[in-house]
Parts: sequence; C-alpha cells; structure tokens
Amino acid sequence: MGLSLDFPDGQTPLDEDEKEGLLISTITTRGELDEFEQLGVEKAMEWTRSRKFGLQQILTEDFAVELHKMMFGDIWRWAGQFRTTNKNLGADKSEIRTEVKKLLDDCRYWVDKNVFPADEIAVRLSHRMVSIHPFPNGNGRHSRLIADILVSHGFGQPAFSWGSINLTSPGAARSAYLRALREADNNDYRSLIAFARQ
Repeated sequence: MGLSLDFPDGQTPLDEDEKEGLLISTITTRGELDEFEQLGVEKAMEWTRSRKFGLQQILTEDFAVELHKMMFGDIWRWAGQFRTTNKNLGADKSEIRTEVKKLLDDCRYWVDKNVFPADEIAVRLSHRMVSIHPFPNGNGRHSRLIADILVSHGFGQPAFSWGSINLTSPGAARSAYLRALREADNNDYRSLIAFARQ
C-alpha cells in the first residue's frame, strides 16, 4: 500500500516511518485520511462533551497526550506519543517534553495570577502547543481542541468557533488562520483571538 499525501501550506509532512503507523490500510490519499481524521476529531469532541474536566486536569501532559490519542488513536499507531523525528518547524524532538511542561506551567501561572483574559489564555495555549508541534500529525487540530476544552470546561465560556470551518483544507479561512498564527509568533494575539471567536 502506498500512502500518497500532499501537504498544503502550514502542514508538516510525515516521514516514511510515521506513515507506516497508519492503522487503516484502505487509506491511500490525503482526502481519505482527512475524512477519517475528522471522524476521530468528532469522536474526541463528543468524549469531551460527555465529561467534566477541571483546569488542573486539563493543564497536564497526561491530558494533552490522552486527548491526541482520543482524536487519532483509531487512525495512527503513534497517536498520543510525542514525535521522535525533527520537522521543518517545532521544538527539537529531544526538547518536546520540556517545552510542553514549560507551556503548561506558564498556562497555570497565567490562570492563577489572572495575567490575561480567559480567551487569550486559551489562544496562547493553542498557539504555543502548535508551535512546539509535539506530535507527528494533527497538531493544529489538537491545539485548537485543547484550547476549546480549556475555555469551555476550565473557564465556563463558549467553545471557540475557529472560523466555523474545517481548517485542514486550503482556502481563505485557512489562510486567515495561518496569518493570525504568524502574528502571534510576534506576540500579537489580537487576530488569533478574533479568529477563534469568529
């Protein structure tokens, strides 16, 4: 079986070993993979709606890993495991665990000290998580869902809409999202917060 994947702007290619982790042998194209992964994301969203999570539970490495496994565990053998290869972006593979811990510690501090409003804390969590790029695939979707869980379960606010569109497909919404991420890279979170609430 040959898995033929195109990687649109903003998506990180998988290496051959990571592709070997595909659990569904009938998937051969990016479109088919996107469909199965979307089902996994929807399953994880339903899982989060049926439970209550507190701030301290959400802001742990165990929760981040469990969420990724819930999202992609039916599709990828390595779901819920930090990546073991370096990519064209993200933290060095040897620094992932440290960077995730620093992010979660920072986030707990922002919450405890009321450093930022709730939406900004959740968006900053999402932005830094996707910047670390801890998993081989699904980092954007994972980072957005963990932000949704933080803002809804942790802060009691409505979940984000993230432009109300699937951001894995190329188009105007994805371009706007990527522009907002680049602005956040320069510590300007206004566009990303606005996009999250669109």
